[in-house]
Amino acid sequence: MAADYKSTVNLPRTDFPMKANLPQREPEILRDWEERRVFEKLVEQNVARGAPRFVFHDGPPYANGDIHMGHALNKVLKDVIAKYRNMKGEACDYLHGSDCHGLPIELKVDKELGPKKRDMDKPAIIAACRAYAKKWIKKQNEQFRRLGLMGRWEGYATMNPPYEAEIVRTFARAAEKGYLFRGKKPVYWCITDRTALAEAEVEYEEHTSPSIHVAFDLLSPLPDPKLAGKPARLVIWTTTPWTLPANLAVSAHPDFTYVAYQLGAQVVVVAKDLLPAFLAACAPEELKLADAPTPHTPAAHEAATGGGGAVAAAALAHPERILAHFDGKALEGLEYQHPFIDRRCPVILGEHVTLEAGTGLVHTAPGHGQEDYQVGLKYGLAVLNPVDGAGRFTAEAGKYAGQKIFEANPVIVADLAASGHLLSNPKASLRHSYPHCWRCHHPVVFRATDQWFLSLEHDELRRRTLEEIDRVRWIPSWGRERIYSMIQNRPDWCLSRQRTWGVPIPVFYCDGCDEPLVSPAVMGRVAEAFETEGIEAWYRHAPADFTGDAKCAKCGGTHFRREQDILDVWWDSGVSWAAVAAKTPSMGVPTDLYLEGSDQHRGWFHSSLLTSMAIRGNAPYKAVLTHGFVVDGQGKAMSKSLGNGIPPEDIIKKHGAEVLRLWVAASDYRDDVRLSDEILNGLAEGYRKIRNTLRWALGNLEGFDPARHALPEAELLPIDRWALSRLAAWVEKVTQAYEDYEFHLAYHATIQFCAVELSAFYFDVIKDRLYTAKADGPARRSAQTALHAVASDLVRLLAPILSFTASEAWGHLPGEKAETVFLAGLPKRARPQGAEALEARYAKLAEVRAAVQKALEEERKQKKIGSGLEAMVTVTAEGEQLALLREAAAELPTLFIVSKVALAEGPFAVAVAPAPGRKCARCWVYAEDVGASPAHPEVCGKCAAALA
Repeated sequence: MAADYKSTVNLPRTDFPMKANLPQREPEILRDWEERRVFEKLVEQNVARGAPRFVFHDGPPYANGDIHMGHALNKVLKDVIAKYRNMKGEACDYLHGSDCHGLPIELKVDKELGPKKRDMDKPAIIAACRAYAKKWIKKQNEQFRRLGLMGRWEGYATMNPPYEAEIVRTFARAAEKGYLFRGKKPVYWCITDRTALAEAEVEYEEHTSPSIHVAFDLLSPLPDPKLAGKPARLVIWTTTPWTLPANLAVSAHPDFTYVAYQLGAQVVVVAKDLLPAFLAACAPEELKLADAPTPHTPAAHEAATGGGGAVAAAALAHPERILAHFDGKALEGLEYQHPFIDRRCPVILGEHVTLEAGTGLVHTAPGHGQEDYQVGLKYGLAVLNPVDGAGRFTAEAGKYAGQKIFEANPVIVADLAASGHLLSNPKASLRHSYPHCWRCHHPVVFRATDQWFLSLEHDELRRRTLEEIDRVRWIPSWGRERIYSMIQNRPDWCLSRQRTWGVPIPVFYCDGCDEPLVSPAVMGRVAEAFETEGIEAWYRHAPADFTGDAKCAKCGGTHFRREQDILDVWWDSGVSWAAVAAKTPSMGVPTDLYLEGSDQHRGWFHSSLLTSMAIRGNAPYKAVLTHGFVVDGQGKAMSKSLGNGIPPEDIIKKHGAEVLRLWVAASDYRDDVRLSDEILNGLAEGYRKIRNTLRWALGNLEGFDPARHALPEAELLPIDRWALSRLAAWVEKVTQAYEDYEFHLAYHATIQFCAVELSAFYFDVIKDRLYTAKADGPARRSAQTALHAVASDLVRLLAPILSFTASEAWGHLPGEKAETVFLAGLPKRARPQGAEALEARYAKLAEVRAAVQKALEEERKQKKIGSGLEAMVTVTAEGEQLALLREAAAELPTLFIVSKVALAEGPFAVAVAPAPGRKCARCWVYAEDVGASPAHPEVCGKCAAALA
């Protein structure tokens, strides 16, 4: 007869499967979201009820190639935030963006077009670039969708004609406000791609350069009577011999002390504090101290060292060779002869000179360095650049004309050695960090060319921007220091690029005098043409179509030619606040949040801030969140060459996108984020714990209708009210983690809640009541009421992260509910009345439970018992603990999962003995009243009552 009781037990039943089968199930869920227009309905619902906006603006990824794990980290973070904000009840419209113009696409298209590009005009090349970008936008969006992302996929692209028009309009506004100027200044230049580069397009890599000391013969006497009629030489140190043809001055620091030192037959001038380093490189024998006389008085030592210990090593060896000391100011205006060009050059003063390396005298070429350029402006030096766009010397370099600059380095060094101007070893080199192009990874150069710039000094743009940085919330806080120092130290923004695939700089030049026509009105007409025709209109229309009746301000000419350069693509994405956020009715400026990787402090965050400050006078964002880079399990950067990268597609095929999303949420993104198979396997296990928690809760809700069967809080059993209290604490903790953008805290809180508080404790305790109590009796309904709250809150609050699982589980949750979990809103759960006392009570009972479980385990090891239900436990306690146990005596057997509990007074102890009575054929508890019911002679009294 015992076999018949199985059908009377309320075992869990649910169609929510234990095996997630995510790689196959997720695409079905994605289709369902799109067919139901879930995201659109979510935003529309919030807008319709006048919800407050949360403006979240997507920084556009570049439309060139398959997505990688950096994309996945970035986009899933954004998706979690957008879903959370909308489910919270804010109107958060999210438009996916794509960055399209620029060199990477143009180079790819160049390669695809091959020789036929020579026969194509610029509009045809632009059309080919558009097609290439469009192909990748479509493919990337498909890959992003597969990650479980929502949002408006029609979104925006920087190559859309209306966007291109807005790029011109913002440029016109900057021109109108006086921020734009054209000048010949040194900028980063890639000689491989033959274009100027933004600072954000420069990366620093290790590079080996020559390291040489060069003597420049003075034509003027040194400012010391003792040296009258004595020829002398200034010594400079450089790692770029190729810049020497552009040398126009030597810079000294006004406050440094310099010495004239007798080096063999020549007198050389270097900074006093750098004399030992100079001698070590050029005349190491001068530093030998074996036969050096030692000064015997303070005065003698002062004379020998020049008043400082830094040159003691050299001066004590040969103190008589230091012929004179003088301040840097005394050198100003002296002239020297360029070592291989017929050119007289001056000594000038500059605060940029340091004592960190070299000689304290700096070779100055205003056409090849920002600091050189700045000091050159002060002294009226020419901006000489004898290097063309391909990195070859022009005729201005004299005998080196036509040579590639880096190949000319050893030639110049050899010539200096032959002429006696090289003082150091011609083979000396230096391994150091050097700027490289981030695309081709070749070394870049500083090269002065005529470019368009945004002035950071006009209208105090730099100062105002630095002040504005402190009005923005930076997450994490170190982001503030990073962008502050970049704005503080950056030169004017070079806006020109010498390429085709991008928005033309909307400026014309007078055919008569080359004067630029910078007219906001003309730019407005250009923008109107771009709005309908795209940037191709620049090349299809005659200049007169745009310039109209404009006249040259300099000569009055009316014939103009168009600018051939395009705008820096960082301007493109940097004005997305104007082209997207300001023009989208559901958005606005300033936005509430920008979110990108830490490299964007010098990229999108940077360009957006500068354009908005110049045009609007405020930052385009209220908060900026920064995440790190994805690295492998050992912390190494992922790369194809190392073979340590894991494509998102591979993770999805093995684990599903849900585990990838969980990896994002579980990671502390503020640092670099590690990824490995071991990490993913651990997260897959964490995912299974969460899923199984949901499944068990749903399985025990069969036949439960919350509208009809849920009990009022006051009627719930104490442990069920305890579960609701812990649920409320979890909701509060996870909600705060979302608010603070600390999603890893949400993950850890969820694992603790599911695995420890629910599965290992609460579910364990209520299992017998759910399975064996009367199906519709108050004891079981009490547990089901709590379980429904747990399942509902878990599913809704985890939906922004575990979107697929939450969507699937929502369909199995009983009762009337929203069409989709995303339209159901987030849980707001208050703690039950008396929660504090309730939690303290069960915390103390849990301590006793742990001791009981330990004692039971010892008995199992000795094979005295099997299941805990075979045992009776006697707990000896005293004082408050005994009083608590006596008060909770009725629930102790289910709390400890034994058949009987006895209490005794005395020092705390736990004793285990065989349970009295017989085993109930239905609940398996050993009870002394088994058989008391004639109708059910094999079951205990509790089960007999349930069956009545």
